[in-house]
Amino acid sequence: MKYILKKYSKISITALMAIAALILGKALWLHYMNAPWTRDGRVRADVVNIAPDVDGLVVEVAVQDNQFVHKGDILFRIDPEHYQNALAQAEAVVDERKAELDMKLAQAARRAMVDDRVVSNEVREDAKLGAAAAKAHYLDALAHRDQARLNLERTRVRSPVDGWVSNLLVRPGDYSHAGTAELAVIDQKSFWIYGYFEENKIGLIKINDPVQVTLLGSDQKLAGHVESIAHGIADRDNPTGSRLLANVNPSFNWVRLEQRVPVRIKLDGIPKGVNLVAGMTCTVVVH
Repeated sequence: MKYILKKYSKISITALMAIAALILGKALWLHYMNAPWTRDGRVRADVVNIAPDVDGLVVEVAVQDNQFVHKGDILFRIDPEHYQNALAQAEAVVDERKAELDMKLAQAARRAMVDDRVVSNEVREDAKLGAAAAKAHYLDALAHRDQARLNLERTRVRSPVDGWVSNLLVRPGDYSHAGTAELAVIDQKSFWIYGYFEENKIGLIKINDPVQVTLLGSDQKLAGHVESIAHGIADRDNPTGSRLLANVNPSFNWVRLEQRVPVRIKLDGIPKGVNLVAGMTCTVVVH
């Protein structure tokens, strides 16, 4: 009797363990298939392309690749001699126009004080208009001087944000063109996450839902929340033809994979010791 009870108890325990394993396996499978999480997450950051505002020969590069810089730090300098000469010339024109304006104003004032029998109204009007024209020329000279001063200041290319220098290509002796990017600065305060979720999970995600981010190969957890959900992705099966007609793919794949929809995650903070790099892979779990 004892043998039979012992035998049945072993069978019962084994059956219970098997049932528990099935229930747990089903729960894990449902979580894997339906829960809003993805391993396809990417660390992103704002990258500022640094281009000079003036043309010129690069005479100094003040930073190194991957160096941290603060907002306002000089990145590189362009030869200022041409712009110094332009500023000196503009200041000379300002002095000339100012002297001309003073002369025209004095002439107009004298003619306004003279009796009508000596100076006609037409002469007075001409003198007044001449003073107005001289004032316009003077203001134009001031604008050119301010532009020359700004161009001289822009020969010192500064960082607009706190961040890291990246892709430093410029070297002393290079000729830099206005509007042509010479390096990039990764904004330190702009890191965020893009999670690419399967389309059947998007309905489970709401704005401001809490998010847990785990970097690949690390146990460090980052906290964040859903900031926005993309409302459009490209349709690879329906490109535009050469005459702007829909180029519909005539074949159909019987295995249809879920589209991936980008969800933007705002990080609530970056713990000390965590080195985020734009382009890193991470796992994103929405709670």
